[in-house]
Amino acid sequence: MLMAILLVSGAVAGQGDRGATLLADDTTFEVVATVAVPDAPHGICFSADGRFAYVACEGNHTVSVIRTTTAPGPTPGPAKTEVVVLGMIHSGHRTSTHYGLDVVRDLVRAIDPDSICVEIPPNRFDRAAAEFRETGTITETRVRVFPEYVDVIFPLTRELDFRIVPTAGWTAQMNDYRRAALGRISRDPARASEWAEYQASMETMDRAIQAIDGEDDPRSIHRDEYDSIIRRGLGGPYDTYFNDDLADGGWDNINAKHYALIAAHLDRVRGRGQRVLITYGAAHKGWFLRMLRKRDDVTLLEVGPFLDEIDAIK
Repeated sequence: MLMAILLVSGAVAGQGDRGATLLADDTTFEVVATVAVPDAPHGICFSADGRFAYVACEGNHTVSVIRTTTAPGPTPGPAKTEVVVLGMIHSGHRTSTHYGLDVVRDLVRAIDPDSICVEIPPNRFDRAAAEFRETGTITETRVRVFPEYVDVIFPLTRELDFRIVPTAGWTAQMNDYRRAALGRISRDPARASEWAEYQASMETMDRAIQAIDGEDDPRSIHRDEYDSIIRRGLGGPYDTYFNDDLADGGWDNINAKHYALIAAHLDRVRGRGQRVLITYGAAHKGWFLRMLRKRDDVTLLEVGPFLDEIDAIK
């Protein structure tokens, strides 16, 4: 209910020598409140939206700020999407003592997403989903290699309310082309130095990951240092020398294909205040995070606090 302010100069009953403002309903013009201000109120102006009045008081050279409406303020802008990027170690989840399937399961429960972007191609998803609905198992060849999906995320749909969104840009043809192209490059004498540099960078990357326990420690995997190591490795000679040769299978190219599908989902849920979980091989995580940080409609959530939460429960 909008209020109009009547400025009263000089003393007001009950206020001694101080001044006061009288708040009146702008429909009935009845006084509904009296607000004390310092002595000698001299002038008044309103904020552009009419929600506040500013009363200048000569007595002590101050300005009193008074709310003039009981109506709600401006409608807030669209709510941002909360995004968690969870790096997976695929078959390693079956054997890891630090990042086993039980940890993945507890993390998904703690994150409690509205949707999960998974490393499953859209053209492989429907069959996998139908198999799970009908038999509780998944035999689809591309999906069954990911225990985090077969043993955790699909089963959790029976417990939690989230949508699985297939966002992998991978295709069998792309994989075959990449394998053949790498074979040709490795045998090409003219590119021997490039191949040797690539091999050395991969060895360096593997040693650096082992040094920070990044092979299967979820806390190490979800630190910036891990992403930096991956960027120096796969984003080094492999990307520089071979990205174009490998077409869609190149490191930058395949990440761009994955991310385009992820971004399309984020665009669809923009402004709804939802929480989206992204689950991909851990090596992709840093590439996605760099792109996500460019969006103004998402808030990135760290994985560490969710690990703390499940550790506290244990």
